[in-house]
Amino acid sequence: MTHKQHPIGNSFTAASTADDVLAGLDLSGRNAVITGGHAGIGLEVTRALAKAGASVVVGARDQQAAAQGVAGIDRVEVDRLDLLDPTSIDTFAERRLRSERPLHMLINCAVASGGPERDARGYETQFATNHLGHFQLTQALLPALRAASGARVVNVSSGAHRFGSMRWDDLQFAEGYNSLAAYAQSKVANVLFAVELDRRWAAFGIRGYAVHPGVVAGTKLNSSAGDVALKRMGLIDEAGEPVIDPVAGKKTPAQGASTIVFAATSPFLIGKGGVYLKDNDIAPLTDERLPLTRDAIPADAASHSIDPEAARRLWQVSEALLALQPGAVRCQDP
Repeated sequence: MTHKQHPIGNSFTAASTADDVLAGLDLSGRNAVITGGHAGIGLEVTRALAKAGASVVVGARDQQAAAQGVAGIDRVEVDRLDLLDPTSIDTFAERRLRSERPLHMLINCAVASGGPERDARGYETQFATNHLGHFQLTQALLPALRAASGARVVNVSSGAHRFGSMRWDDLQFAEGYNSLAAYAQSKVANVLFAVELDRRWAAFGIRGYAVHPGVVAGTKLNSSAGDVALKRMGLIDEAGEPVIDPVAGKKTPAQGASTIVFAATSPFLIGKGGVYLKDNDIAPLTDERLPLTRDAIPADAASHSIDPEAARRLWQVSEALLALQPGAVRCQDP
């Protein structure tokens, strides 16, 4: 299989922060939407983009908590968005379109891990939140993305895609439910979505990226594993403090946000898209089965996550799943 997973090389490293990546860039007049941009890595992305001059809308289910999270950051507003509620997604998008502001950056950052197995539609919650909700949102915001005359869609994935797979015959885990396997499937979907979006929409100035931000022990997502598991994985020390080792993929929130910001803004990616990134570069392709250890967290791209046929299939399946809901968004190419 031919692929585009070839590192391009630049001055940034695994230890670079979001501010490092944005140094010297003026984002004045540029608009961003980020889901989950009020906490953890997402908050760092919001803060860094706004500091560089961008206007940022944070989509969040709990507006009050989100407003508290971004309090004091200029050029940031919060709007209600529930990725498990199709009506909420459409309403959020309608408000954005009514503003008539072009959308230069859409960062699909919110994530569900664990929790209830199913949403109100009977869809597996992690797949429905991490992929399907973002798929619907991206489709609904298409006019604003086109109006930017140069937009980027960034899906925050994970190195977990390496041990995930698409259960095409049972995407909703009706049988043999496993929370970790469901999470990994959703992270594969994030990458496949970026690959197919770029193929379909690059000609219209919209490029797609998937990102592995690294592992940040202090985030709600990773903290939910519990101290025993985090210590076993080498993510926190005996005192409960985060272990920072960027080369091994263990990062601060500012370091974790950097590759997301790199995907959304970096001139190094002009003319390039449909790729999976890590450590502020295009990740190499590695299909060797690498073990997860305390000193190494494998996160290179895996062939099954960038397969173009699988990417097309997921797009079609996602359209079909959205078509099943009342008042569904019509998913059409530009």
